[in-house]
Amino acid sequence: MTLKFFNTLTGHIDEFVAQQEGKVSLYTCGPTVYNYPHVGNWAAYIYWDILVRILMANNYDVTRVMNITDVGHLTSDADDGEDKLEVGAKREGKTAWEIAKFYTDYFVQNMGKLNLIIPQHIIRATDYIPQQLSLIKQLKDKGFTYQTSDGIYYDTSKFIKYADFAHLNLDAQKSGTRVEVSAEKRNASDFALWKFTPVGEKRYMEWATPTDILDEPKEIMGFPGWHLECSAIALNILGNTIDIHTGGIDHLPVHHTNEIAQSEAVTGVRFANYWLHNNFLKVNGTKMSKSLGNLYTLEDIEQKGFSLIDFRMFILQGNYRSEGNFTFDNLQSAKNRLDNWKNIAAIRHQIHGTQSVNDKPISLYATSQAIIEAVNDDLGTPGALKIIDDALSTIANAKLSDIDRTAFVQILETIDSILGLDIIKSTPDISDEAKQIILQRHQVRAQKDWAKSDQLRNQLAQMNIIIRDTSTDSIWEYKN
Repeated sequence: MTLKFFNTLTGHIDEFVAQQEGKVSLYTCGPTVYNYPHVGNWAAYIYWDILVRILMANNYDVTRVMNITDVGHLTSDADDGEDKLEVGAKREGKTAWEIAKFYTDYFVQNMGKLNLIIPQHIIRATDYIPQQLSLIKQLKDKGFTYQTSDGIYYDTSKFIKYADFAHLNLDAQKSGTRVEVSAEKRNASDFALWKFTPVGEKRYMEWATPTDILDEPKEIMGFPGWHLECSAIALNILGNTIDIHTGGIDHLPVHHTNEIAQSEAVTGVRFANYWLHNNFLKVNGTKMSKSLGNLYTLEDIEQKGFSLIDFRMFILQGNYRSEGNFTFDNLQSAKNRLDNWKNIAAIRHQIHGTQSVNDKPISLYATSQAIIEAVNDDLGTPGALKIIDDALSTIANAKLSDIDRTAFVQILETIDSILGLDIIKSTPDISDEAKQIILQRHQVRAQKDWAKSDQLRNQLAQMNIIIRDTSTDSIWEYKN
């Protein structure tokens, strides 16, 4: 099988070749834990969960690292403004440490509810302060840093390839089109590696600045810039070159460009071989923003009566590189699709034997492979869902005696392992009592006792079971 991804580094779809046979190193940019993530934030982590699952399906041992930004992410790309954790602390009347712990715990808990595979390494930026300071020292020794009154900055003019990755127009940046230009910055694109705590201020999160990264020894507290943590964490855990790095397209021109500049300036080798970026998710056709009140959270979804797996299904209906549009009508359509799949999945409990009595069961064995191949092609989940729709429709319209149960279950197992929709777990068999009622109803229908048949149907409905009668079978479904 050939695994292919659109690689931002090259600008086209590349066949995936790991550095080490059978092993993949994967870095995912994690959340800034100062508030509840919105549906657009979660969409990215669902896409990267599919990436992990398809790598595993291709027999790769995946070592995955995800950072938790709990310090240093300022409210402006210009390296000024407040730290978002400090903003959260003021908003809720807590310390920045308390804010970080609460929203980190919340994030990991909801990763589980969304059925996301938890990375082996979830690393808080505050746990890697020594490694970040070591990286600054290495950059200083190589001549890539300079000091201003408010911190230590990376001189992007020293990294010749700085504009290449995101195809930046650095001349335009000189006029301040991307960020406001500080009078002390040598170049508009330069970014903070370490920010000094302003004189007279006391931050919740701050550390003594080592004298070996300063121009001259002095006592000053400080904290790391946002970009620094990802380089320090990835290099220390995954090595100088990682196989795959993921994130949102909004990270391209600043955060990921700066990660590359920091990392490659120190190591002298490529930071990541494959870069995957997900597109934005809009809400009702508009960009999400606080002012529009459309920053929907997972709680908003559940309060409307949807499950988080319904939301997962909605996200998988779109390609990660395409702009999505979240509406509750679209979410309802995804739920309807998933409910239909579940009802068809329940048919497996009603099949006796492994294949047709005439040894000509409907063809199902190629379906599981087709699902994997669709996702192998640049995480093609929409195509995979279409394959599943067709296969399950064939099953729903077939005689029970013509369905090969083994192949049917294999399809459901593939759906769960590749797409993480928990179809099997969420479609248990009905009780023996319900089965006895169905058997009794079958008998009274044979006797054409329609009144009794309807009475038994109503009894099953009270047990949240619906009976669908066909010309050859009576098939039960879950009442949604």
